[in-house]
Amino acid sequence: MKYFLAQDVVLKWLEKPSVYHMKNDDLYELDDDSFAFLGKCTSDRGCVTDNSEFIDYCLKEGILTKDKVSLKHPPLIKSPDPSLRYLELQITNNCNLKCRHCFIGDNPLESPHTPIEKVIPPHPPLVKGGRGDFKRGMGKAKGLSAEQTFNELSIKQIKNILREFEEMQGLRVLITGGEPLTHSRFKEINDMFPEFFLRKVLFTNGLLLNKKLLEKLNVEEIQVSIDGLENAHDSLRGKGTFRSAIKAVNRAIGSGFEVSISTMVHPGNLEDFDKMEMLFKDMGIKDWTVDVPCITGRLQDNSEFQISPQTGGKYLGYGYGEGLHSGALGFACGLHLMAVMADGRVSKCTFYSDSAVGRIEDSLRKCWQRIKPIRLDELKCECDYIESCRGGCRYRAMLLGDPFGRDLYKCNLYDIMKNK
Repeated sequence: MKYFLAQDVVLKWLEKPSVYHMKNDDLYELDDDSFAFLGKCTSDRGCVTDNSEFIDYCLKEGILTKDKVSLKHPPLIKSPDPSLRYLELQITNNCNLKCRHCFIGDNPLESPHTPIEKVIPPHPPLVKGGRGDFKRGMGKAKGLSAEQTFNELSIKQIKNILREFEEMQGLRVLITGGEPLTHSRFKEINDMFPEFFLRKVLFTNGLLLNKKLLEKLNVEEIQVSIDGLENAHDSLRGKGTFRSAIKAVNRAIGSGFEVSISTMVHPGNLEDFDKMEMLFKDMGIKDWTVDVPCITGRLQDNSEFQISPQTGGKYLGYGYGEGLHSGALGFACGLHLMAVMADGRVSKCTFYSDSAVGRIEDSLRKCWQRIKPIRLDELKCECDYIESCRGGCRYRAMLLGDPFGRDLYKCNLYDIMKNK
């Protein structure tokens, strides 16, 4: 009997040889013999072995199949150490909303380099009511001048980035914005996704997730932002946006997508968390991520949505699932994460966009080598929870005064601030 590597499975040469099931989002470490054997299973001829126990396990996990699969797999090139596993790819900083906590703000940073496609978005979708309104046909967000244009990556740039990331043995690409579905050539971007052996995760506010789009969408997961129940969510994102987002979530789940939800803590949604948890579990949500927005961008001008570490930190205990990126023992957050901005800058994560380590023209690998991992023993944190919280968010700690200091929001989650 011949066996073949399954359609949604790919070998990854990370710190340890591995095999990744993109659809199930499962990563398995392998010994050298298993890695070599599964490498043979990628060929048109398939592979044969007498090790029935290994074969049975791989068939059960969906790693191998008896049906012939003929795909051109990406090259196996040893990854850097640490490996770049997760890439935030901001394909555009345009958005169809004007959320009061948005870190991008009203004046997206422009690089001194050129040109990355600069566009005034044509005919953005109309959302009735609230501060999220766009005027159809004006080609600009309400309140912005015609000179305040937005940046978006070109098709060629996106393709090169995905190819580089794949060759670096990347696992998940997080398609972000702005609102990524407002990219002027999103259809072409979506059409190229199947070329890459990466798990594609679309970050969206949900307003454009109609049935027609979902039928053709080539991603494995959709993350929708829901920041409280109706009144709380709408106060942040605009009237009517909560109901639209919930409908989008149900529509996506009904179309067979795995759906996760991201929630930002703010003063208006503090009474909603228990009800949100019940709602999301009943809906079949895969992961629920809860975080506190950094006071940057538009949130700086909307102080009524800012929340103190003493109050907001307690809500970081909500949420469930494994999240979108993981770390490793002994290291702070973001060990395997990097971000590409819509204007071509590359940074540690999207929050660090004003501290870029380079540009996409430098290559992802060179930019990745410029990011120094932060060890937990470098932090000014002394508590029993350091491995659990991994020092919290380093950008928040920096905003609080010290990039190696404590993230007071996480400290308040673990109630360790007494006598500090």
